[in-house]
Amino acid sequence: MEATFITRLIGTLKTFTFKDFIDVVVIALIIFYLLRLFRNSRAGQLVKGFLILLVVYGVSYLLQLTMLTYILNSIFTYWAIIFIVVFQPELRLGLERLGRSNRRLRSIVSSTVQNPEDKIYRAISDVADTCAVFSKSKTGALIVFERDTPLGDIANTGTILNSDVSPALLGNIFYNKAPLHDGASIIRDGKLLSAGCILPLTDNLNISQDLGTRHRAAIGMTEESDAVVVVVSEETGNISIALNGMLTRDFKRDALYNRLVELIVVGDKDKNPGLFAALFNKRKEKKNENE
Repeated sequence: MEATFITRLIGTLKTFTFKDFIDVVVIALIIFYLLRLFRNSRAGQLVKGFLILLVVYGVSYLLQLTMLTYILNSIFTYWAIIFIVVFQPELRLGLERLGRSNRRLRSIVSSTVQNPEDKIYRAISDVADTCAVFSKSKTGALIVFERDTPLGDIANTGTILNSDVSPALLGNIFYNKAPLHDGASIIRDGKLLSAGCILPLTDNLNISQDLGTRHRAAIGMTEESDAVVVVVSEETGNISIALNGMLTRDFKRDALYNRLVELIVVGDKDKNPGLFAALFNKRKEKKNENE
């Protein structure tokens, strides 16, 4: 038996071509990417359940359990449709992450032509100053900083402004009698793109019951994109940052400014960069070392 297996293995390796090698590498990368995508999400439990069904199917087939084998075989016949329906949120997020690589490449190219960082720094400073004032007056606010995931569909739910960020403008938007104060404001590349926008609410049932709609919308927005969302509580005046479905609370003005600069200008170190961005950063590091 062992000799037969080894003989087959040797025969397979002899016919193994460069195309087969590429095929194996691509499949391995896809599997690796899917495992990383599902690892920290609710879909991880669904994957485990799917694997258990595969084991049960194998056992039922070996023991010739006709009825159970027939039922599981019927399920696996339509596994592709089931997979798309069940993992739709994760597949959408994965496709968005793939698209971010191209956007990063465009950002790298555009940064060689112009330097938009000054405008972004000013926007972050104005937001930090405004949130500090809002915190003292207990004025509720919801401000979204767009990063790699385009938020055009969210921006279209509000009023397009496309104006410079300023404390006066933000103060007028989030004044409690203003028509746009209940929605979110979106900042793109240092400019106030839209105000009064509707954000998706989180479906996470494990978050604190003390959090209101504003905080749930901030968490929901960061679950579906890589945006950074700043929230000022209307009840307590506390300033929070939502990122990757998590909420960090009780920021003061300077801490808020430094964290936003780290996430938006410097880049989130915890975030996995795209392929083009990673290659660019490595070349940049080597160039700096040589200099």
